[in-house]
Amino acid sequence: MLGNNLTYAMLDALGKEIVTGGYDDQPFPTEAELARRHDVSRSVTREAVKMLTAKGLLTARPRKGTTVRPPSRWNLFDPDVLRWLLERKFSLELLRQFSELRIAIEPAAAALAARASDAEGRAAIGAGYARMVAAEAGNDVPLEADIAFHIAILEASANPFYQQFRDVVTTALRTSIRFTNRFKGRTASLPQHHAVMSAIERGDAVGAKAGMEDLIADVMNLIAGAERNG
Repeated sequence: MLGNNLTYAMLDALGKEIVTGGYDDQPFPTEAELARRHDVSRSVTREAVKMLTAKGLLTARPRKGTTVRPPSRWNLFDPDVLRWLLERKFSLELLRQFSELRIAIEPAAAALAARASDAEGRAAIGAGYARMVAAEAGNDVPLEADIAFHIAILEASANPFYQQFRDVVTTALRTSIRFTNRFKGRTASLPQHHAVMSAIERGDAVGAKAGMEDLIADVMNLIAGAERNG
């Protein structure tokens, strides 16, 4: 068990260093250097490097050693990689890319939820919205309430492929809130979220899709404005 704890601790430390640019201007250390630096065995180091390789962050080649792969080759749907991305310096480009993915996924998921959700799924969406109302009154955490609402819609789509975007959407929302919080008084729009929920409840797939598109488009417009202003 201790070995596993050491491996995961090293995985987390190295993954965070890679994703936040710690090796952008220097070669990735050898196994021996890593073992010495982190005061762990070579087997722990080897396992952590193997896991990072499986996540797409590293590659090992004969006579070239282990090198960091470009971000385009990382497994961006891996929960650990997504978590490490949140450690990076805030980036409008990353937020725009997240939002572009969201607007391709969430409106379609909302439409599916309107057509396929059961009573339990609709209740979870309602609970997420209720948390947002409570957060507006200072009785819940705004970010967590917003995430609960959006994840409930993915779950209510009854499509396992959409459901597995939950980690991506969660990370995207955390990044988005870091950005929109810069705008004084900017909070999640309860009327817009209510419109999406109501469309799903009455089985209006077109309305649910359009409502979710409006929600995400608002953020994308803020991003576009920030990019124009430098």
